[in-house]
Amino acid sequence: MSVLKDLEPKLVWKQFDEIRKIPRCSKHEENIKKYLLDFAKDHGLKTKTDTVGNIVIIRPASKDMHDTPTVVLQGHMDMVCEKNSDIDHDFSKDPIKLKKEGDIITADGTTLGADNGIGIAAALAILEDTSIKCGKIEALFTVDEETGLTGAFALGSDMLTGRILLNLDSEDWGVITVGCAGGGNSDILLPIKTMQPLKDYIWLQLKITGLRGGHSGVDAHEQRANAIKLIARLLWKVDGYHDILLGDLQGGDKHNAIPREASAIIGVKPDEEETIATLLRHEAEGIAVEFKPIDPKFTLKISEGKPPAFIFERASQKTVVNMLHALPHGVKKMSYDISGLVQTSTNLAKVSITKDTMKIVLSSRSSIMTELQDLRDQIHAIVNLCGGQVEEEEPYPGWKPDLDSNVLKLAKKVYKKKYGKDPVVEAIHAGLECGIIGEKYDGMDMISIGPTIKYPHSPEEQVHVSTVGKFYDFVIDILKNV
Repeated sequence: MSVLKDLEPKLVWKQFDEIRKIPRCSKHEENIKKYLLDFAKDHGLKTKTDTVGNIVIIRPASKDMHDTPTVVLQGHMDMVCEKNSDIDHDFSKDPIKLKKEGDIITADGTTLGADNGIGIAAALAILEDTSIKCGKIEALFTVDEETGLTGAFALGSDMLTGRILLNLDSEDWGVITVGCAGGGNSDILLPIKTMQPLKDYIWLQLKITGLRGGHSGVDAHEQRANAIKLIARLLWKVDGYHDILLGDLQGGDKHNAIPREASAIIGVKPDEEETIATLLRHEAEGIAVEFKPIDPKFTLKISEGKPPAFIFERASQKTVVNMLHALPHGVKKMSYDISGLVQTSTNLAKVSITKDTMKIVLSSRSSIMTELQDLRDQIHAIVNLCGGQVEEEEPYPGWKPDLDSNVLKLAKKVYKKKYGKDPVVEAIHAGLECGIIGEKYDGMDMISIGPTIKYPHSPEEQVHVSTVGKFYDFVIDILKNV
């Protein structure tokens, strides 16, 4: 029996219970697309689709509401698929296993998919509930938001007629979001030279675990530890003073998730094993103290490993260690205008190697596009010095706040009437599809709202049950009062 069975609002949790059973990692949204189209067919609702698979489900206006402006409800189909290394879960077929602890719904060692599954569920519930009297609704569900907002970028120009948009992808109840950062990835390709492992070396596996990870934009201000940067720091510490060999090096997964785990295999001479292990543990003790307030479960495990398939030649090893240690990560600048808002940051998101190439992915964000470009140029400069190449696509645009927005004024009025206080109105350091959709559809009036979702993009992801009903009622009241 689902832990969601008796929760209110029933229609929202019923839909979320169905959605969490459907595999929907980014770029693999086939099953959720089918579910949405089947839902529309079962409820007699018209649909539109475009060439990349974005879907619009159209609910006609209620009786006597045909003169009410059309409202777009918007969310994304895909989810970030992250799990702890000790969890047996196949995101291509296994449903998300849920746990309820008091007011919190979370998953069992995996991401929950409340981002943006709750938004999808709320939109479907509104489409299904004919007792809600409102104007025409166009529910837009985009694909592949989490890997670069590519669904929104490719959104067909004839998909929407409405010019009022409620984005349902925010994660703080009581907050109305009116702006977001722009951003883009930097894919680094570094040529490396390798050779066969040398004999007479002892092989040690270094593994960093226990970090919280999280969303590289939403959680950037907390300055959580990055497993890749920490493994690079450890390697740099020993590589400069001891004769070590570097073999396998891996870390991170998604461009918008702060890396929680990383590992490396090093070869050490038998007479230096204890010295190097002691140095690594000493450095790890310092790291643990530094990050204890935000990442108290940081762990470095040193164990005897097997010889890797290949190791770096000495020159390549130096280049790799130096470049990983030098590449930026985290907050670069806070906003001068909005207290507490991160203005510019980057996430060293992923590192992997083949026999002749190391690939590193960084994801950078900024609400100032010139500053974003300068940060990406700094990455280029470091990589150029190391003999690598950087591949980049055009960055996605930010969303400039419009404090005179009519839908914002309406939402603030509705919120204060319902809850007796003003909502918080803010911009966020994360990517939302609003900026892209607004560029495609001139005159689109937009806000973003949602329930409280904590620690998205990590296995700690959770949604606060008591805020889901408030969020849902808030959306309905906005629709009734447009």
